[in-house]
Order: sequence, then C-alpha cells, then structure tokens
Amino acid sequence: MEPTIIAYAAIAIFVISYILIATEKVHRVAAALGGVAGMTLLGLVRADSAFFNHTTGVDWNVLFLLFGMMVIVSILRHTGLFEFIALWAARASQGNPARLMVLLIIVTAVFSPVLDNVTTVLLVTPVTLSVCQRLRIDPMPHLIALILTANIGGLSTLIADPPNIIIASRAGLTFNDFLIHALPLCIVLLVILVLLLRMLFRKQLRVHVDVDEVLKGIHPADAIENKLLLMRCLVVLALTMVAFGFHTIFHVDPSIIALLGAGAMVLVSRTTPKEFLGEVEWMTLAFFMALFVLVGALVEVGVISSIGRVAANLMHGDELLGASGLLVFSAVAGAIVDNIPYTTAMTPVVEQMIASTSHAGAHSPLWWAFVFGADLGGNTTAVAAGANVVVLGVAAKWGRPISFWKFTKYGLIVTATTVAIAWLYVWLRYFVLA
Repeated sequence: MEPTIIAYAAIAIFVISYILIATEKVHRVAAALGGVAGMTLLGLVRADSAFFNHTTGVDWNVLFLLFGMMVIVSILRHTGLFEFIALWAARASQGNPARLMVLLIIVTAVFSPVLDNVTTVLLVTPVTLSVCQRLRIDPMPHLIALILTANIGGLSTLIADPPNIIIASRAGLTFNDFLIHALPLCIVLLVILVLLLRMLFRKQLRVHVDVDEVLKGIHPADAIENKLLLMRCLVVLALTMVAFGFHTIFHVDPSIIALLGAGAMVLVSRTTPKEFLGEVEWMTLAFFMALFVLVGALVEVGVISSIGRVAANLMHGDELLGASGLLVFSAVAGAIVDNIPYTTAMTPVVEQMIASTSHAGAHSPLWWAFVFGADLGGNTTAVAAGANVVVLGVAAKWGRPISFWKFTKYGLIVTATTVAIAWLYVWLRYFVLA
C-alpha cells in the first residue's frame, strides 16, 4: 500500500475511533482497542513499536505511575483519611457548594506544584466524591473543577505535568525556569478559574445544605478508626511526595517512586492483594495503553510531525506569529489527542522553529507558548489529558458518570478563556516588556 494511502487510512481510523469515544456509542476502551486493531491491519502497530518505542508506544512510566498511585490511594481510603477530609470540608463549607468548590480547588492547587496532575487527582477525587455524597449534592461541578484546576496547576513547576518534563529535557529548562516563567501565569489563571466556575455552575451552586442536620452527631475525627495505621501510611505518603519533588536530583523516574511508595504502603498497612488491587482502575489503564498505541500509529506514519513542519514553515522567522500559532495549535491538538504523545512528537519540531530565531532555552517565547498550549489544551475534552480520564473513570466507578460532551461543554469555555489570557501573558512578557 502506498505511504500516502496508509497515512489517510490511519487518519480515518483515528477519527472513527475518536468519534466513537466522543459519542459514547461504544465503550471507550472498546473503541480505542478497535482503533488499535485497525492500525495493526495497516501494519503500523508491531510489538516493538507498541511496547518498546518511547515515541510510538505505550508510555510505561505513565502507566506504572498511575498504577502505583492507585494502590496508594486505595490503601489510604481504608484508613478513613479521605472521609476525614470530606467531613472537614463539609463542615468548613457550612453547606455552601460554592465555598466547598473553592476549598477543593485550594486543596488541589496545593498538591499540583509538587505532584504531577494525574497523581493529584488520584488523591483528591475520592475526597470530592465522598464530601458530595455526605452533603447529598451533585459532584459533577466539583469533579470538573478538580480536573480543570489540576491541569492549570500543571503549569506551575517542571514536575507538575508530564509534558513539562518532556519539553524541559529537550529545551534545557530548569525547575527555577518554570517558577519564573510559568508559575505567575498559573496563579493568575487559577484566580480567573474560580470566578469562571462560579459563573458556569451558578445554578448548581445555589443549593444550600443544612450541614448540622445532614452531619448530626458526626465529627471528622470519627472517620479515623486506626490512628496508628493512618500515621504509618501518612509517613509513607509524605516520603513519596518528597521523593516526587526531588526526583530530578535523585535521578529516579516518578513511576519508580510511585511503585516504591505503593510497596511501602502495602508493607506498613499489611493489606492483602485482594484489597489493594480491587480498587485499581484497570479499565482506565487499558484505555491509556490503547490510546498511546493509537496516537503512536499517527506518529509512526508521520501525520503529527508533518503538521508541525508545515507550522514551522508558516512562521517565516516571526517569533510572535510562531508563539501565537504554537500556543493555539498545541491547545487544539491537545484537545484531540493526549498531550503526552503529542508533546513527544512535537518537541523536535519546536526545536527546529526556535533554531530560526534569535532566542534559545528559557529565553525563547516559543518554548513557553508550547508548554502553555500543551498543558491548557488538556482541559478541552474528556480524553485530552490523563487527569481527565482518571477522574471520569473513578466517577463512573462510584456510580456518578460524567459524559464526554457534558465535560467538553465546560472544558471548551475554560480552555478558550485561559488560552486567550496565556496569549496576552506571552505577548506582554516576551514582546512588549522584554
């Protein structure tokens, strides 16, 4: 088969799979696996490309990071920690859903700079579901707020989002570079997000709950049955978080840290395999595997890199034009495909674009436009970022599913707003005030 025909066929298979995922006519795992089967028939998926290739295959670091954190979260749930935080948040909110949303956003924002966004949502999602269950309110607005906060918080540091790590490695960006260039925008966007969410969910947030009636006689401390077990697990969690924060110094991948943390948590809690494996989101992990391979097939046939090269040629050495196009294109592309494989495929292309300009490294607005677009585009659809897939998977398991289009309806508005503000930030910081 001619290479051009194979490329068009691969695009067709991807589009069909994505439509099936978006419309939910077929279970997302089945749709993704069906797409992988089609790519395999085209000869684009082989064992070496699917399982052992960093560019076109499954990102095992992401999967094992997810698995390790799922085990940690599963064990922590048995200690009553999440129920404790949920009861505290319920009391602190005084039955006001808007105040509860702000509290949960703050909790998420505190975790975001230290942990990657997937790990953050794995820790906060059970708390969100538990407190909403306690207050008998719809968790949908709060879960969507959690996802949006985690993805925006992913801008804050080098380790806060996998695309940051990928880009920093290629561009030579340091941890401090992100604090100087990305953290200020992150803080501004989080403030805007709170205001935007209060407007988008104004109807759902008008409900008032009588906390004293709902939680009559129930106090946060009542949720902790074994304080000694909780202390041991919290020590392991704290050490795991510290290791995440210093993983670049230790030269240990986050996935290994997550697995070590999970192993230590199992040991100190003496939990049985049936208990800690029973709550692992196996369907979410399977979906990630299929999605990586599906997008990897597009990388294999050269579709993504070809689009990037066209963008580089259109820049014509104009950095503002290049930064603007890269920011918008990355946000749009990140809404369609997972931002991790997209970032991996596009990083060499951005490097080519920067080679034709006068700036390099942390001084190049193109790198930061790329970072902002890749991270913020993850808020657009239900499958645009790992955090989205994980939260919606956990919500479905709790019996509170959120449809693809319900999330996308709000995600589109937030992404358009935050990308516009990010463009203004890039323009002012690197072109007006430079």
